[in-house]
Amino acid sequence: MTQAAPSRRLHITLEPAVLRWARERVNLSPEELAEGLKIKPDRVTEWEQSGKISIAQADRLAARTYTPLGYLYLEAPPDDSLPIRDFRTRVGGPPRRPSPDLLDTIYQMQRRQAWMRDDLIENEEDPLPFIGAYSQRDDHTEVAAAMRDALGLNAGWAEEQKSWREALSFLRSRVDQAGILVVFNGVVGNSNRRRLDPKEFLGFALVDEYAPLVFVNSAYFIAAQTFTLAHELAHLFVGETGLSAFDKLMPANNATEQFCNRTAAEFLVPEKELRAYWPTVRNQKNAFQKIALRFKVSAIVASRRLLDLELIEHDTFFAFYEKTKLQGKRNPTTMSSGNFWNTQRWRIGPRFASSVVRAAAEGRLLYREAYSLTGLKRNTFEKMPQEMGIQL
Repeated sequence: MTQAAPSRRLHITLEPAVLRWARERVNLSPEELAEGLKIKPDRVTEWEQSGKISIAQADRLAARTYTPLGYLYLEAPPDDSLPIRDFRTRVGGPPRRPSPDLLDTIYQMQRRQAWMRDDLIENEEDPLPFIGAYSQRDDHTEVAAAMRDALGLNAGWAEEQKSWREALSFLRSRVDQAGILVVFNGVVGNSNRRRLDPKEFLGFALVDEYAPLVFVNSAYFIAAQTFTLAHELAHLFVGETGLSAFDKLMPANNATEQFCNRTAAEFLVPEKELRAYWPTVRNQKNAFQKIALRFKVSAIVASRRLLDLELIEHDTFFAFYEKTKLQGKRNPTTMSSGNFWNTQRWRIGPRFASSVVRAAAEGRLLYREAYSLTGLKRNTFEKMPQEMGIQL
């Protein structure tokens, strides 16, 4: 006779510190958590003091805090530190503890990278020669030139694009074609309820000679995503995995991060071209915007580049930054703008999507694993080859 499952109303005793950790990892007060669970705050306080909680309440707590249910049954809080190096810089103190949204995103990307690496090695592909080929001891202009060469970009590639949106689309396609996994997403996977906070991070790079990956937080305004992409690309060239965020485009007090910022700036706005162009617009009212339009970057990136080259004063830059920093934040790209597959194309990445589809079709990958890797359900996954133009 099969034993009946325990009632979900049954009370169990868990470790109070673990229950408190679950709440704190999503940065909620007891009152905020209680409101989300539709219970009284005293109930949350009681859990965290005695550890006594029903099975049903534990399930709801895990779901509300994005905590794997099994973690609540541990004897001590697990280590939820970042699995990659933290290069973020923030005015007013160190970055806060990583959110579940950030951690889940990094773990998902690491899983994709690991699968892609194994698939490439199995198919006897060669490693990419430019990954980790440089360091901060090299001239950043040399690295920027190597980045352009690796992507097949000519000197005036940005000026040839009609808008910075087209420039970003063109650039990330070239990065993907160069053998780098590229992901732009503003939410965790496909969960539009779990928005990635741009105040927490703007991007990260995962170095691997076979399957390097760059992730750009597309919850930030689009004009700034180009610089983040270039910055994370520089991380790959110097072989440094890490998480990035910039306050006023100021890098952390770290030589490698500073080098990546200089390299990204040179990659997007070459010094020689800017110095030649600046005298023609410096006295015009919208000088920064004109530079931004020419090089297809944000006006803040343009002004920051002028500051770094000592073409404008600090006060000029910071005054412009404070005036401009909120512009463009009205249109974060966490949601589809009318075309589901346009969004999925970069939430998954063309290169990665093609490899997964082919591996599944050839029987080298279980379909349920393919669904998990891409974050798509069966019916949607089956449409992906046609919608994304994947040749089998």
